[in-house]
Amino acid sequence: MARILPQSGEHCQPQYGERQQLHSHATFPAMGNRLKELREEAGWTHDQAAQAMGVSRGQFIKLERGERRLTADYMARAAKAFGVQPSAIMEELTVPVLGYVGAGAAAHFYVDAQGPLDEVPMPPEGNEKTVALEVRGDSLGSFFNQWLVYYDEVRNPVTPDLVGKVVICETVDGRVLVKKLMRGPRPGYYNLHSQTESPIEDVELVWAAKVTHMSPR
Repeated sequence: MARILPQSGEHCQPQYGERQQLHSHATFPAMGNRLKELREEAGWTHDQAAQAMGVSRGQFIKLERGERRLTADYMARAAKAFGVQPSAIMEELTVPVLGYVGAGAAAHFYVDAQGPLDEVPMPPEGNEKTVALEVRGDSLGSFFNQWLVYYDEVRNPVTPDLVGKVVICETVDGRVLVKKLMRGPRPGYYNLHSQTESPIEDVELVWAAKVTHMSPR
């Protein structure tokens, strides 16, 4: 599967945060499709596939290469042209599991020396920055044992839109936690809440990322 390195925005850092140096060479999934595979299975040229989809040859080539986004309309056209379900147009995408959430809802990241990262299915609305952590034990409550926690954009500094959300974050003393982020008693400081433990109050954070999805493994 094709992969690309994540791109950082103004408030974004790599998925493990600025101060975490693990997985400096980790890569993340590109949004691929099966148009080339389906075209070759049909024995079609680019011109024939483009005609079947009702697009120009240049448009089809860009779609096939992933240079143009496959909208719902293009997917419907491709599905009709190749006689498959729309879901069969896209590759089965996966994301890497960077580590696990253990006791105290603390995150532990794997190191490169431990070998290739495990891969799990990309969640709905996932993107090229999405990564996952595995929950082990009762760190987030017994119900969530062996669930997956997904996140993508890491904010450094922490941005106001994360307040009130469940996040993965790093404190200035190096703890990486999965908690609900609340405003602290002074600017730039936060309270971290969970269902299983007492709040961690008045802490300064290096970075935080919203948990975008949780699902059983």
